[in-house]
Amino acid sequence: MSATLVAKDLAAGHGDRVLFSDLQLVVAPGDVIGLVGVNGAGKSTLLKTLAGLIPAEQGTIRLSPPSASVGHLPQEPERRPGETLREFLARRTGVDFAQRVLDAATEALSMGTSGSDDEYGDALEHWLALGGADLEERSVEVVADLGLTVSLDQPMTALSGGQAARAGMASLLLSRYDIFLLDEPTNDLDLDGLERLERFVGDLRAGTVVVSHDREFLARTVTRVVELDLAQQQVRTYGGGYAAYLEEREVARRHAREEFEEFADTKAALEARGRMQRAWMEKGVKNARRKQTDNDKKGRASRTEATEKQASKARQTDRMIERLEVVEEPRKEWELRMEIAPAPRAGAIVAALRSAVVKRGSFTLGPVTTQIDWADRVAITGANGAGKSTLLGALLGRVPLDEGHATLGSGVVVGEIDQARGLFLGERPLSEAFELEVPELAPADVRTLLAKFGLKAAHVLRTAASLSPGERTRAALALLQARGVNLLVLDEPTNHLDLPAIEQLESALESYTGTLLLVTHDRRMLDAVHTTRRLVVEDGHVRDR
Repeated sequence: MSATLVAKDLAAGHGDRVLFSDLQLVVAPGDVIGLVGVNGAGKSTLLKTLAGLIPAEQGTIRLSPPSASVGHLPQEPERRPGETLREFLARRTGVDFAQRVLDAATEALSMGTSGSDDEYGDALEHWLALGGADLEERSVEVVADLGLTVSLDQPMTALSGGQAARAGMASLLLSRYDIFLLDEPTNDLDLDGLERLERFVGDLRAGTVVVSHDREFLARTVTRVVELDLAQQQVRTYGGGYAAYLEEREVARRHAREEFEEFADTKAALEARGRMQRAWMEKGVKNARRKQTDNDKKGRASRTEATEKQASKARQTDRMIERLEVVEEPRKEWELRMEIAPAPRAGAIVAALRSAVVKRGSFTLGPVTTQIDWADRVAITGANGAGKSTLLGALLGRVPLDEGHATLGSGVVVGEIDQARGLFLGERPLSEAFELEVPELAPADVRTLLAKFGLKAAHVLRTAASLSPGERTRAALALLQARGVNLLVLDEPTNHLDLPAIEQLESALESYTGTLLLVTHDRRMLDAVHTTRRLVVEDGHVRDR
């Protein structure tokens, strides 16, 4: 079914803090709209509002036709206890809910309830449109094609991170919504998954709104960009793709700054002229008073006339200032300016594995023999489930070996951002959880540092677990700056980070002089960050490239 979503005058906020207002949006068949903005600008809130999951604070949302189905896929797929992969796919594709509606309609029909014929027909049509009739067969095919070698009856909570990412991808490929709202679909996907996602989005005839911080994905897929500009409290729409958006945004920002500076210069010049005219007027009044005993009536009249002329000119200048079209100064955008504090250098050998083997059920990593030397900058790449995180754990001495030997060099100080952002997941307030990691910092210094990373009063008193994934990532980055490290381990660091923060992280990595282990599927980060080696992990085997 071809469907269009129209949003008019939407507004949202947190308490008295406005996220966006007067937002206008049309999502038509074939549209792929990239929704961008800093973390906290309201992107996820907007998607949930469009999906009808939360009410609009202001404005209206209309679907044409009204029966169109809207699919919202959140950035963190919920893995419910006891839910199997089969049940997960049915829930995420909307088939599970449609099945329950159909069952209720079937029961009403069998009981001869008034109006049940129409209800049953509508329910059946909706269930069929979502792909309920052949979901089982398609699920088996898609799961196998993605290399997810587990039973559909496997509990979701038993899947590894890589397997869960593939399950989320499968749910997307199986979906048949009329409108797609995708919140960070690129998170945790490997290169194969990213290519599949790009093909899927590119082939969709349904209108799509996607939030993503993967710059290459945006460049390859979106046809239009909507920017939630939190600093300026504005919503801007840019035609064309992502590259055109970057160029047009830069031009618009430069013009806005130039227009303000022209206005400010003109106003300042007029104000200076007005001050000078008033000074001359006051000087004329003083002269007239000083010479008031002068019997020269003509001279006195001349001085009075000159004074009145200056007063008239001053009033005229004031009117010119009033008539100026006011141009508001563009608010300076908040920028994350981070650096990674260095610790004293470690020894020549930072970490090493000798014939190392790790066995986890049917999966085996190794045997691996590799050595990480001081100042090595190593990119670790490979498909999800290939063993990248297991390799990191073995190198850091966290994962016990079934065979072989692991060595972590003397003087190594590890700083890590893990894929699950697990450091800040507890029930303690963020400030308290952070203080436990750096007890040498005073509480005031902790708050100042967190504020630098965009985590202010509203964040530091909340439990760490209640923070968004992007906010937890910022806290982890702040920790790297708070304590010195000489072995930096980054496992998918760009997940959940906004675009400005990713660029700042890349800049910080350029000036970092210690040893780096970088796991990422972000294609632009792999190009931007200087590395000296690449370890490729394939089905438990590691090769140096």
